[in-house]
Amino acid sequence: MKKHSILCIIVLTGFVTWAQQKVEGMVMEANAAGKHIALAGANVYWLNSPIGTITNEEGLFSIPYSKEYNKLIISYVGFTTDTLTIDAPKMVHHWLQPSNQLDEVVVEKEREALQKTFFSAQNVVTVNSAELLKAACCNLSESFETNPAIDVNFNDALTGTKQIQMLGLTSPYLLITQENIPMVRGASQTYGLTFTPGTWVESIQITKGAGSVVNGFESISGQINTELVKPLTDIPIFVNGYANLNGRLELNSHFNYKLSDKWSTGIYLHGNQRSVEVDNNDDGFLDVPLSNQINILNRWQYQNPEKGWVSFINLRFLRDDKQVGQSNFDPDVDQFTTNAWGSEIDTRRFDTSFKLGYVFPELPFQSFGFQASYSNHQQDAYYGFNGYNIEHESVYSNLIFNSIIGSTQHKFKTGLTVAYDGYTELVNTQNFIRSDRSAGAFFEYSYDDLEKVSLTAGLRFDTHNRLGNFFTPRFHIRYTPWEQGSLRGSFGIGRRAANIFAENQQLFASSRVLQLQGNGGPVYGFEPEKATNFGISFLQGFTVFDRPGTVSVDFYRTNFNNQVVVDWENPRAVVFSNLEGESYANSLQVELNHEILPNLDFRSAYKFYDVKTQYQTGLLQKPLVAQNRFFANLGYETPMKENGSQWRFDYTLHTLGEQRLPDTSSNPVDFQLGDFVDGYSLMNAQITKVFSRKFEVYLGGENLTAVTQPGPVLAANDPFSTTFDTTIVYAPILGRMVYAGFRFKS
Repeated sequence: MKKHSILCIIVLTGFVTWAQQKVEGMVMEANAAGKHIALAGANVYWLNSPIGTITNEEGLFSIPYSKEYNKLIISYVGFTTDTLTIDAPKMVHHWLQPSNQLDEVVVEKEREALQKTFFSAQNVVTVNSAELLKAACCNLSESFETNPAIDVNFNDALTGTKQIQMLGLTSPYLLITQENIPMVRGASQTYGLTFTPGTWVESIQITKGAGSVVNGFESISGQINTELVKPLTDIPIFVNGYANLNGRLELNSHFNYKLSDKWSTGIYLHGNQRSVEVDNNDDGFLDVPLSNQINILNRWQYQNPEKGWVSFINLRFLRDDKQVGQSNFDPDVDQFTTNAWGSEIDTRRFDTSFKLGYVFPELPFQSFGFQASYSNHQQDAYYGFNGYNIEHESVYSNLIFNSIIGSTQHKFKTGLTVAYDGYTELVNTQNFIRSDRSAGAFFEYSYDDLEKVSLTAGLRFDTHNRLGNFFTPRFHIRYTPWEQGSLRGSFGIGRRAANIFAENQQLFASSRVLQLQGNGGPVYGFEPEKATNFGISFLQGFTVFDRPGTVSVDFYRTNFNNQVVVDWENPRAVVFSNLEGESYANSLQVELNHEILPNLDFRSAYKFYDVKTQYQTGLLQKPLVAQNRFFANLGYETPMKENGSQWRFDYTLHTLGEQRLPDTSSNPVDFQLGDFVDGYSLMNAQITKVFSRKFEVYLGGENLTAVTQPGPVLAANDPFSTTFDTTIVYAPILGRMVYAGFRFKS
């Protein structure tokens, strides 16, 4: 027998084996012309099962087949949910009807707003737009209040900025991407999460542990990827208004238009303002900043599935202005004087991105994609007498090729990455100018038998003008020991150049002296950061009283080989130095989710963090990180009526244990805080009344028990003294916050 005949038989056998194990297909938008317009991000899942998936950018999906289930649900926001009867593995091509074309819509069971995957090798949690509606999700930094995967902390006593953490580490150690293009990094690290309005977000994918080598070498503790709404599938007209009793006003509007069968465009406008001075604790300092933000995004989508092409183009401009400090501060008169202490943070940002994908029409498992982005971020800021200006210009490109080896059980991705970052910083009177240039190649292999084992193994090689030449390995594996059980392990290495000033801007709002104790390394005189992350997790699905639930246990450890240590154990100084000794973060999470009654979902989680670093005074627990945290969420929805009306109720509890405080023992007695602070609980709730598929209103409250930190600003009565400090924040500054809003869709 000839060699090529043997090869054909092997390939054919692979495809037969594959066909016996899963259902694959494509989800498209129904249209009068009969065109194949793919729907990316559609939910595909078996009714009354934990097994589900999401269509990719080309509308393609693959889902395991089991004789136990035969009702396949396909749903997408703005389209009628369909139920297909599938009695055998096969290919499915399905068209969804826009929901406004039918008089009545019957949905058997909605997809969970927060989804955990059983069959992926990576530990991924997907948060969709329905989850984001459960709280006042005004921007991305406020999108994680109702799920336990991400911790939300307070950054300082002035700006009101929320800082996110995962696995006990702060956001610089997370890779934060927008449609898999790095977005919140460098100059935007502190405030960048507030630059993505919540209504722009279609879904969020949260990956615990080291991410994929496809997305670069910087991910250490995990990745947060945000998918934006698509002009083709988003609501043609959407308006969201929001106001709270503390003076914050916000308006979001989406305008989408289908130009042709292939081209669609959307204009997304966001504006927020806070002009009311709030000083509820009467310390003379604003509890939240005065602010104005204008954010405009123009998004273009090209789709030609018949030829295999899909593309997105984004253009965005942002202007964000903040004023913080004493309530009597007038920047026109008091700037850089001792009349009153104040600060202004003015940001101008332009960014654009381009994505191009091609799926081979005769080989739907084979494709290539190209991503490119450019951003220019300019921030001018001063904090009392401290000045900090930064301009960051960034260029990024990534070329990816996807295909298979023999059968679709064996897949691979390979490609090239080129990136450039240019920084110009003025720190008081000292200039810091640098450019980072890198080029890399990667290869990632995936195996999936859809029953017992799936794994992803990747390796990339990068050359960087400051980090040198290095390899980055990443490995993820999933094993199913029994039904609805999923055991995962992961390992990976991450590297990054720490932007010490941009990532720690809150430290400028104090009288501390900045001290850089480098050793001549390539980044501000410091060595690049390098860490190893490994972890294990187990997810088990169950059914009690005919209602589904899951229980999971995660453990991850991050070991730092190199780290820039930010030591503020001396209240007179902030010392930046290279790590000498240990630095690690252990994270344990136990989570239980269950539909305890019809339409009543309960989520709970307990987290334990052991995060320690070698400071100049010894190996200490990281300050302002609660070792013990508890989370609980209750969500209830009334059955939806034929006209789309319903009620939704949501309640969330966050409990934080005691936190270690940085050392203040050398302060005068009145400004000493002690070694630890007791724990506390926060309660949030929201009620939504949906009048129809076009209009709804919501009313909610955050921090309902009005928990506040006493004296968050040290030496508030003497802000130009050596003991002035706004950085030691362990609890809310603002008390109870009540808000209301509306959503209109057309």
